[in-house]
Amino acid sequence: MTDYTAPLRDMQFLLNELGHLQRIAALPGCEDLGSDLVDAILAEAGRFSGEVLSPLNVIGDREGARWNDGEVRTASGWKQAYSQFVEGGWNALSCEPEFGGQGLPRLVSALVEEMWNGANVSFGLCPMLTRGAIEAIELRGSEHLKETYLPKMVSGEWTGSMNLTEPQAGSDLAAVRSRAEPQGDGTYKVFGQKIFITYGEHDLTDNIVHLVLARVPGAPEGVKGISLFVVPKFLINADGSLGARNDVRCVSIEHKLGIHGSPTAVLAFGDKGGATGWLVGEENRGLEYMFIMMNAARFSVGIEGIGLAERAYQRAVAYARDRVQGGELGVKSRDKVAIIRHPDVRRMLLSMKSRTEAMRALACEVAVAMDIAQRHADASERQQAQAFVDLMIPVIKGCGTENAIDIASLGVQIHGGMGFIEETGAAQHLRDARITSIYEGTTGIQAADLVGRKIARDGGQAIRALIERMRTVEAQLRSGDDATLLIIAQALGDGIDALEQAIAFIVAQYGDHPARVLAGSVPFLELFGLVAGGWQLAGAAQVAQQHLAQGGDAGFYQAKLHTARFYAEHLLVRANGLVSVVLQSGDVVLAMDDEQF
Repeated sequence: MTDYTAPLRDMQFLLNELGHLQRIAALPGCEDLGSDLVDAILAEAGRFSGEVLSPLNVIGDREGARWNDGEVRTASGWKQAYSQFVEGGWNALSCEPEFGGQGLPRLVSALVEEMWNGANVSFGLCPMLTRGAIEAIELRGSEHLKETYLPKMVSGEWTGSMNLTEPQAGSDLAAVRSRAEPQGDGTYKVFGQKIFITYGEHDLTDNIVHLVLARVPGAPEGVKGISLFVVPKFLINADGSLGARNDVRCVSIEHKLGIHGSPTAVLAFGDKGGATGWLVGEENRGLEYMFIMMNAARFSVGIEGIGLAERAYQRAVAYARDRVQGGELGVKSRDKVAIIRHPDVRRMLLSMKSRTEAMRALACEVAVAMDIAQRHADASERQQAQAFVDLMIPVIKGCGTENAIDIASLGVQIHGGMGFIEETGAAQHLRDARITSIYEGTTGIQAADLVGRKIARDGGQAIRALIERMRTVEAQLRSGDDATLLIIAQALGDGIDALEQAIAFIVAQYGDHPARVLAGSVPFLELFGLVAGGWQLAGAAQVAQQHLAQGGDAGFYQAKLHTARFYAEHLLVRANGLVSVVLQSGDVVLAMDDEQF
């Protein structure tokens, strides 16, 4: 069983040859961020992910997290690995320097984050949730909350958790029943139960800072009556030391299909008189604040998908090179060959490789926009970048995770019968990936958000601005006489045409027929992600061709061209089928009576 190897060359291609690092170098706070420094960060993150986290992945899967009388122990070696993670400063990578962070741009931290997830997604979930909690406190917390919690959360000495879901609520947060009673001294007593709380209890750190949705007395019904509270596992003394245990108890942890190393807790608040909590921001605006964490988490879950896809591909290609079976078609020799010589195996590997690279490139494009939206001196530039980020978050999350599941499944297929055997490791990637399209909002929720809030609400303005950028790349590829680039340009152009048809339908129909439009929203999300990925690979192919003409690394750049062409000819061609589903499938989806299912 092989360990994970960070795809550093592909990451460097995105940063340097495609110019992403140059795009952010002029932003305030990024002036000293040269390629040598970034290469060093990525190389060290790659070493840590491959040497420390990857060997623990199968251990976490087999041992799992263990619950005993309210306490949770992580798998062997995890606590030591987390200590090394904190000592290395990795938790603070993209956090604000004011609270001990390193202030690196999201572009860099996103690539590092992919490595954690590729090596050990169950481990990577812990710092992901902590970072989301940090962002919520940074943006809406009082000075007291910031000073009390952020330094230790940024360093990683304490972790954070996100407490939304309840047994009766699921994804319907309007049904949240947890309550918070004001005590008159600035604190609240919190009561209720939360489920599916990732790293809600563990032994990696001394304290866990829970961010909890609850209702105050007299709050309006529905989502407008939800507030957000900081509820620590241990209360904090005036000198910053840990005080008494708060009234928060881990009732159990879930037994899951995958991500066994990550404890998913059921937490009870207030069984012994009430858990002490502090309000974040204003009462009844908790869901608004929680979406700060949610959007950050959704992007990160998309990154999880990319990391898992990369890991599944690495394992599959290693097996395909080693597994000798059958002769090579079209060759007279009777010698057995590695299965990587078989056409269908090659097709599956190229599907895995091309989709992974497309999603990585698209995530980097979004990360650049995040940095521009946060750091650019010009308000209009920040606004345009944020509009692009808002548009793309559901695409990164939805398509990144759905692709990961399919790519991990292809990895099992390439292994044949051995892929169904746990010892090869291929099955774990599929089991681990399966949750990613569910949590932080299912794919259907992402698609509804994309269609309703991000496209119909602004009349398609943001997505049409993106299409202009896609058309520019298409025109650049068509301007030359390179046969491969022309093939890619044709497929990209056809895909954009299909996307434009779907957008026109959504804008025209959503106001009067939202259910009809939403019936095709997931196929639209797939269509959008497919074309956006093709746009990214087309740009990569253009740059690769330029480097080949200049005598660059022939093997690497030719692979870029082959990958982009495969994506164009095998995947982008599906756009016309998807747009037909978007335009025509709504009526039949809604036509059947409930009893007919």
